[in-house]
Amino acid sequence: MKQVTLYTDGACSGNPGAGGWGCVLLYGEHRLELSGGEMQTTNNRMELMAVIAGLERLKYPCEVDVYSDSAYVVRAFEEQWVYAWEKSDWKKADGKSVLNDDLWKRLLSLTRVHRVTFHKVQGHADDELNNRCDALARGGIPKPTADDF
Repeated sequence: MKQVTLYTDGACSGNPGAGGWGCVLLYGEHRLELSGGEMQTTNNRMELMAVIAGLERLKYPCEVDVYSDSAYVVRAFEEQWVYAWEKSDWKKADGKSVLNDDLWKRLLSLTRVHRVTFHKVQGHADDELNNRCDALARGGIPKPTADDF
């Protein structure tokens, strides 16, 4: 199974507001940078989209080390919340619906194709690839046009 490294980040201008995501995929000597965004979203949705976009780009099942500064994403897997949410039909312990369940379902499905290990990194620190993802995410934030008003 191929070893892949995936760095991810999300950003939002207002929360909710316009948001962007960015990721860097590394495989051997190969490097691929991706980014995108939405006009009306949240920071957490963009954090999830960064991971989803990176994993969806892979053509074959891979072993993937995901590096994210999002405690929201990393802890959901490390502490197995996402599996509990799935078992409870996407309800939290308090009975309320899980936010962003559409994206959690996509991400969970991808983790069943690939062997994914999540790693928490410090945001806005000295991690070159996390900083690059932050720049990609900020660059992915769409600018409003006259049609948006």
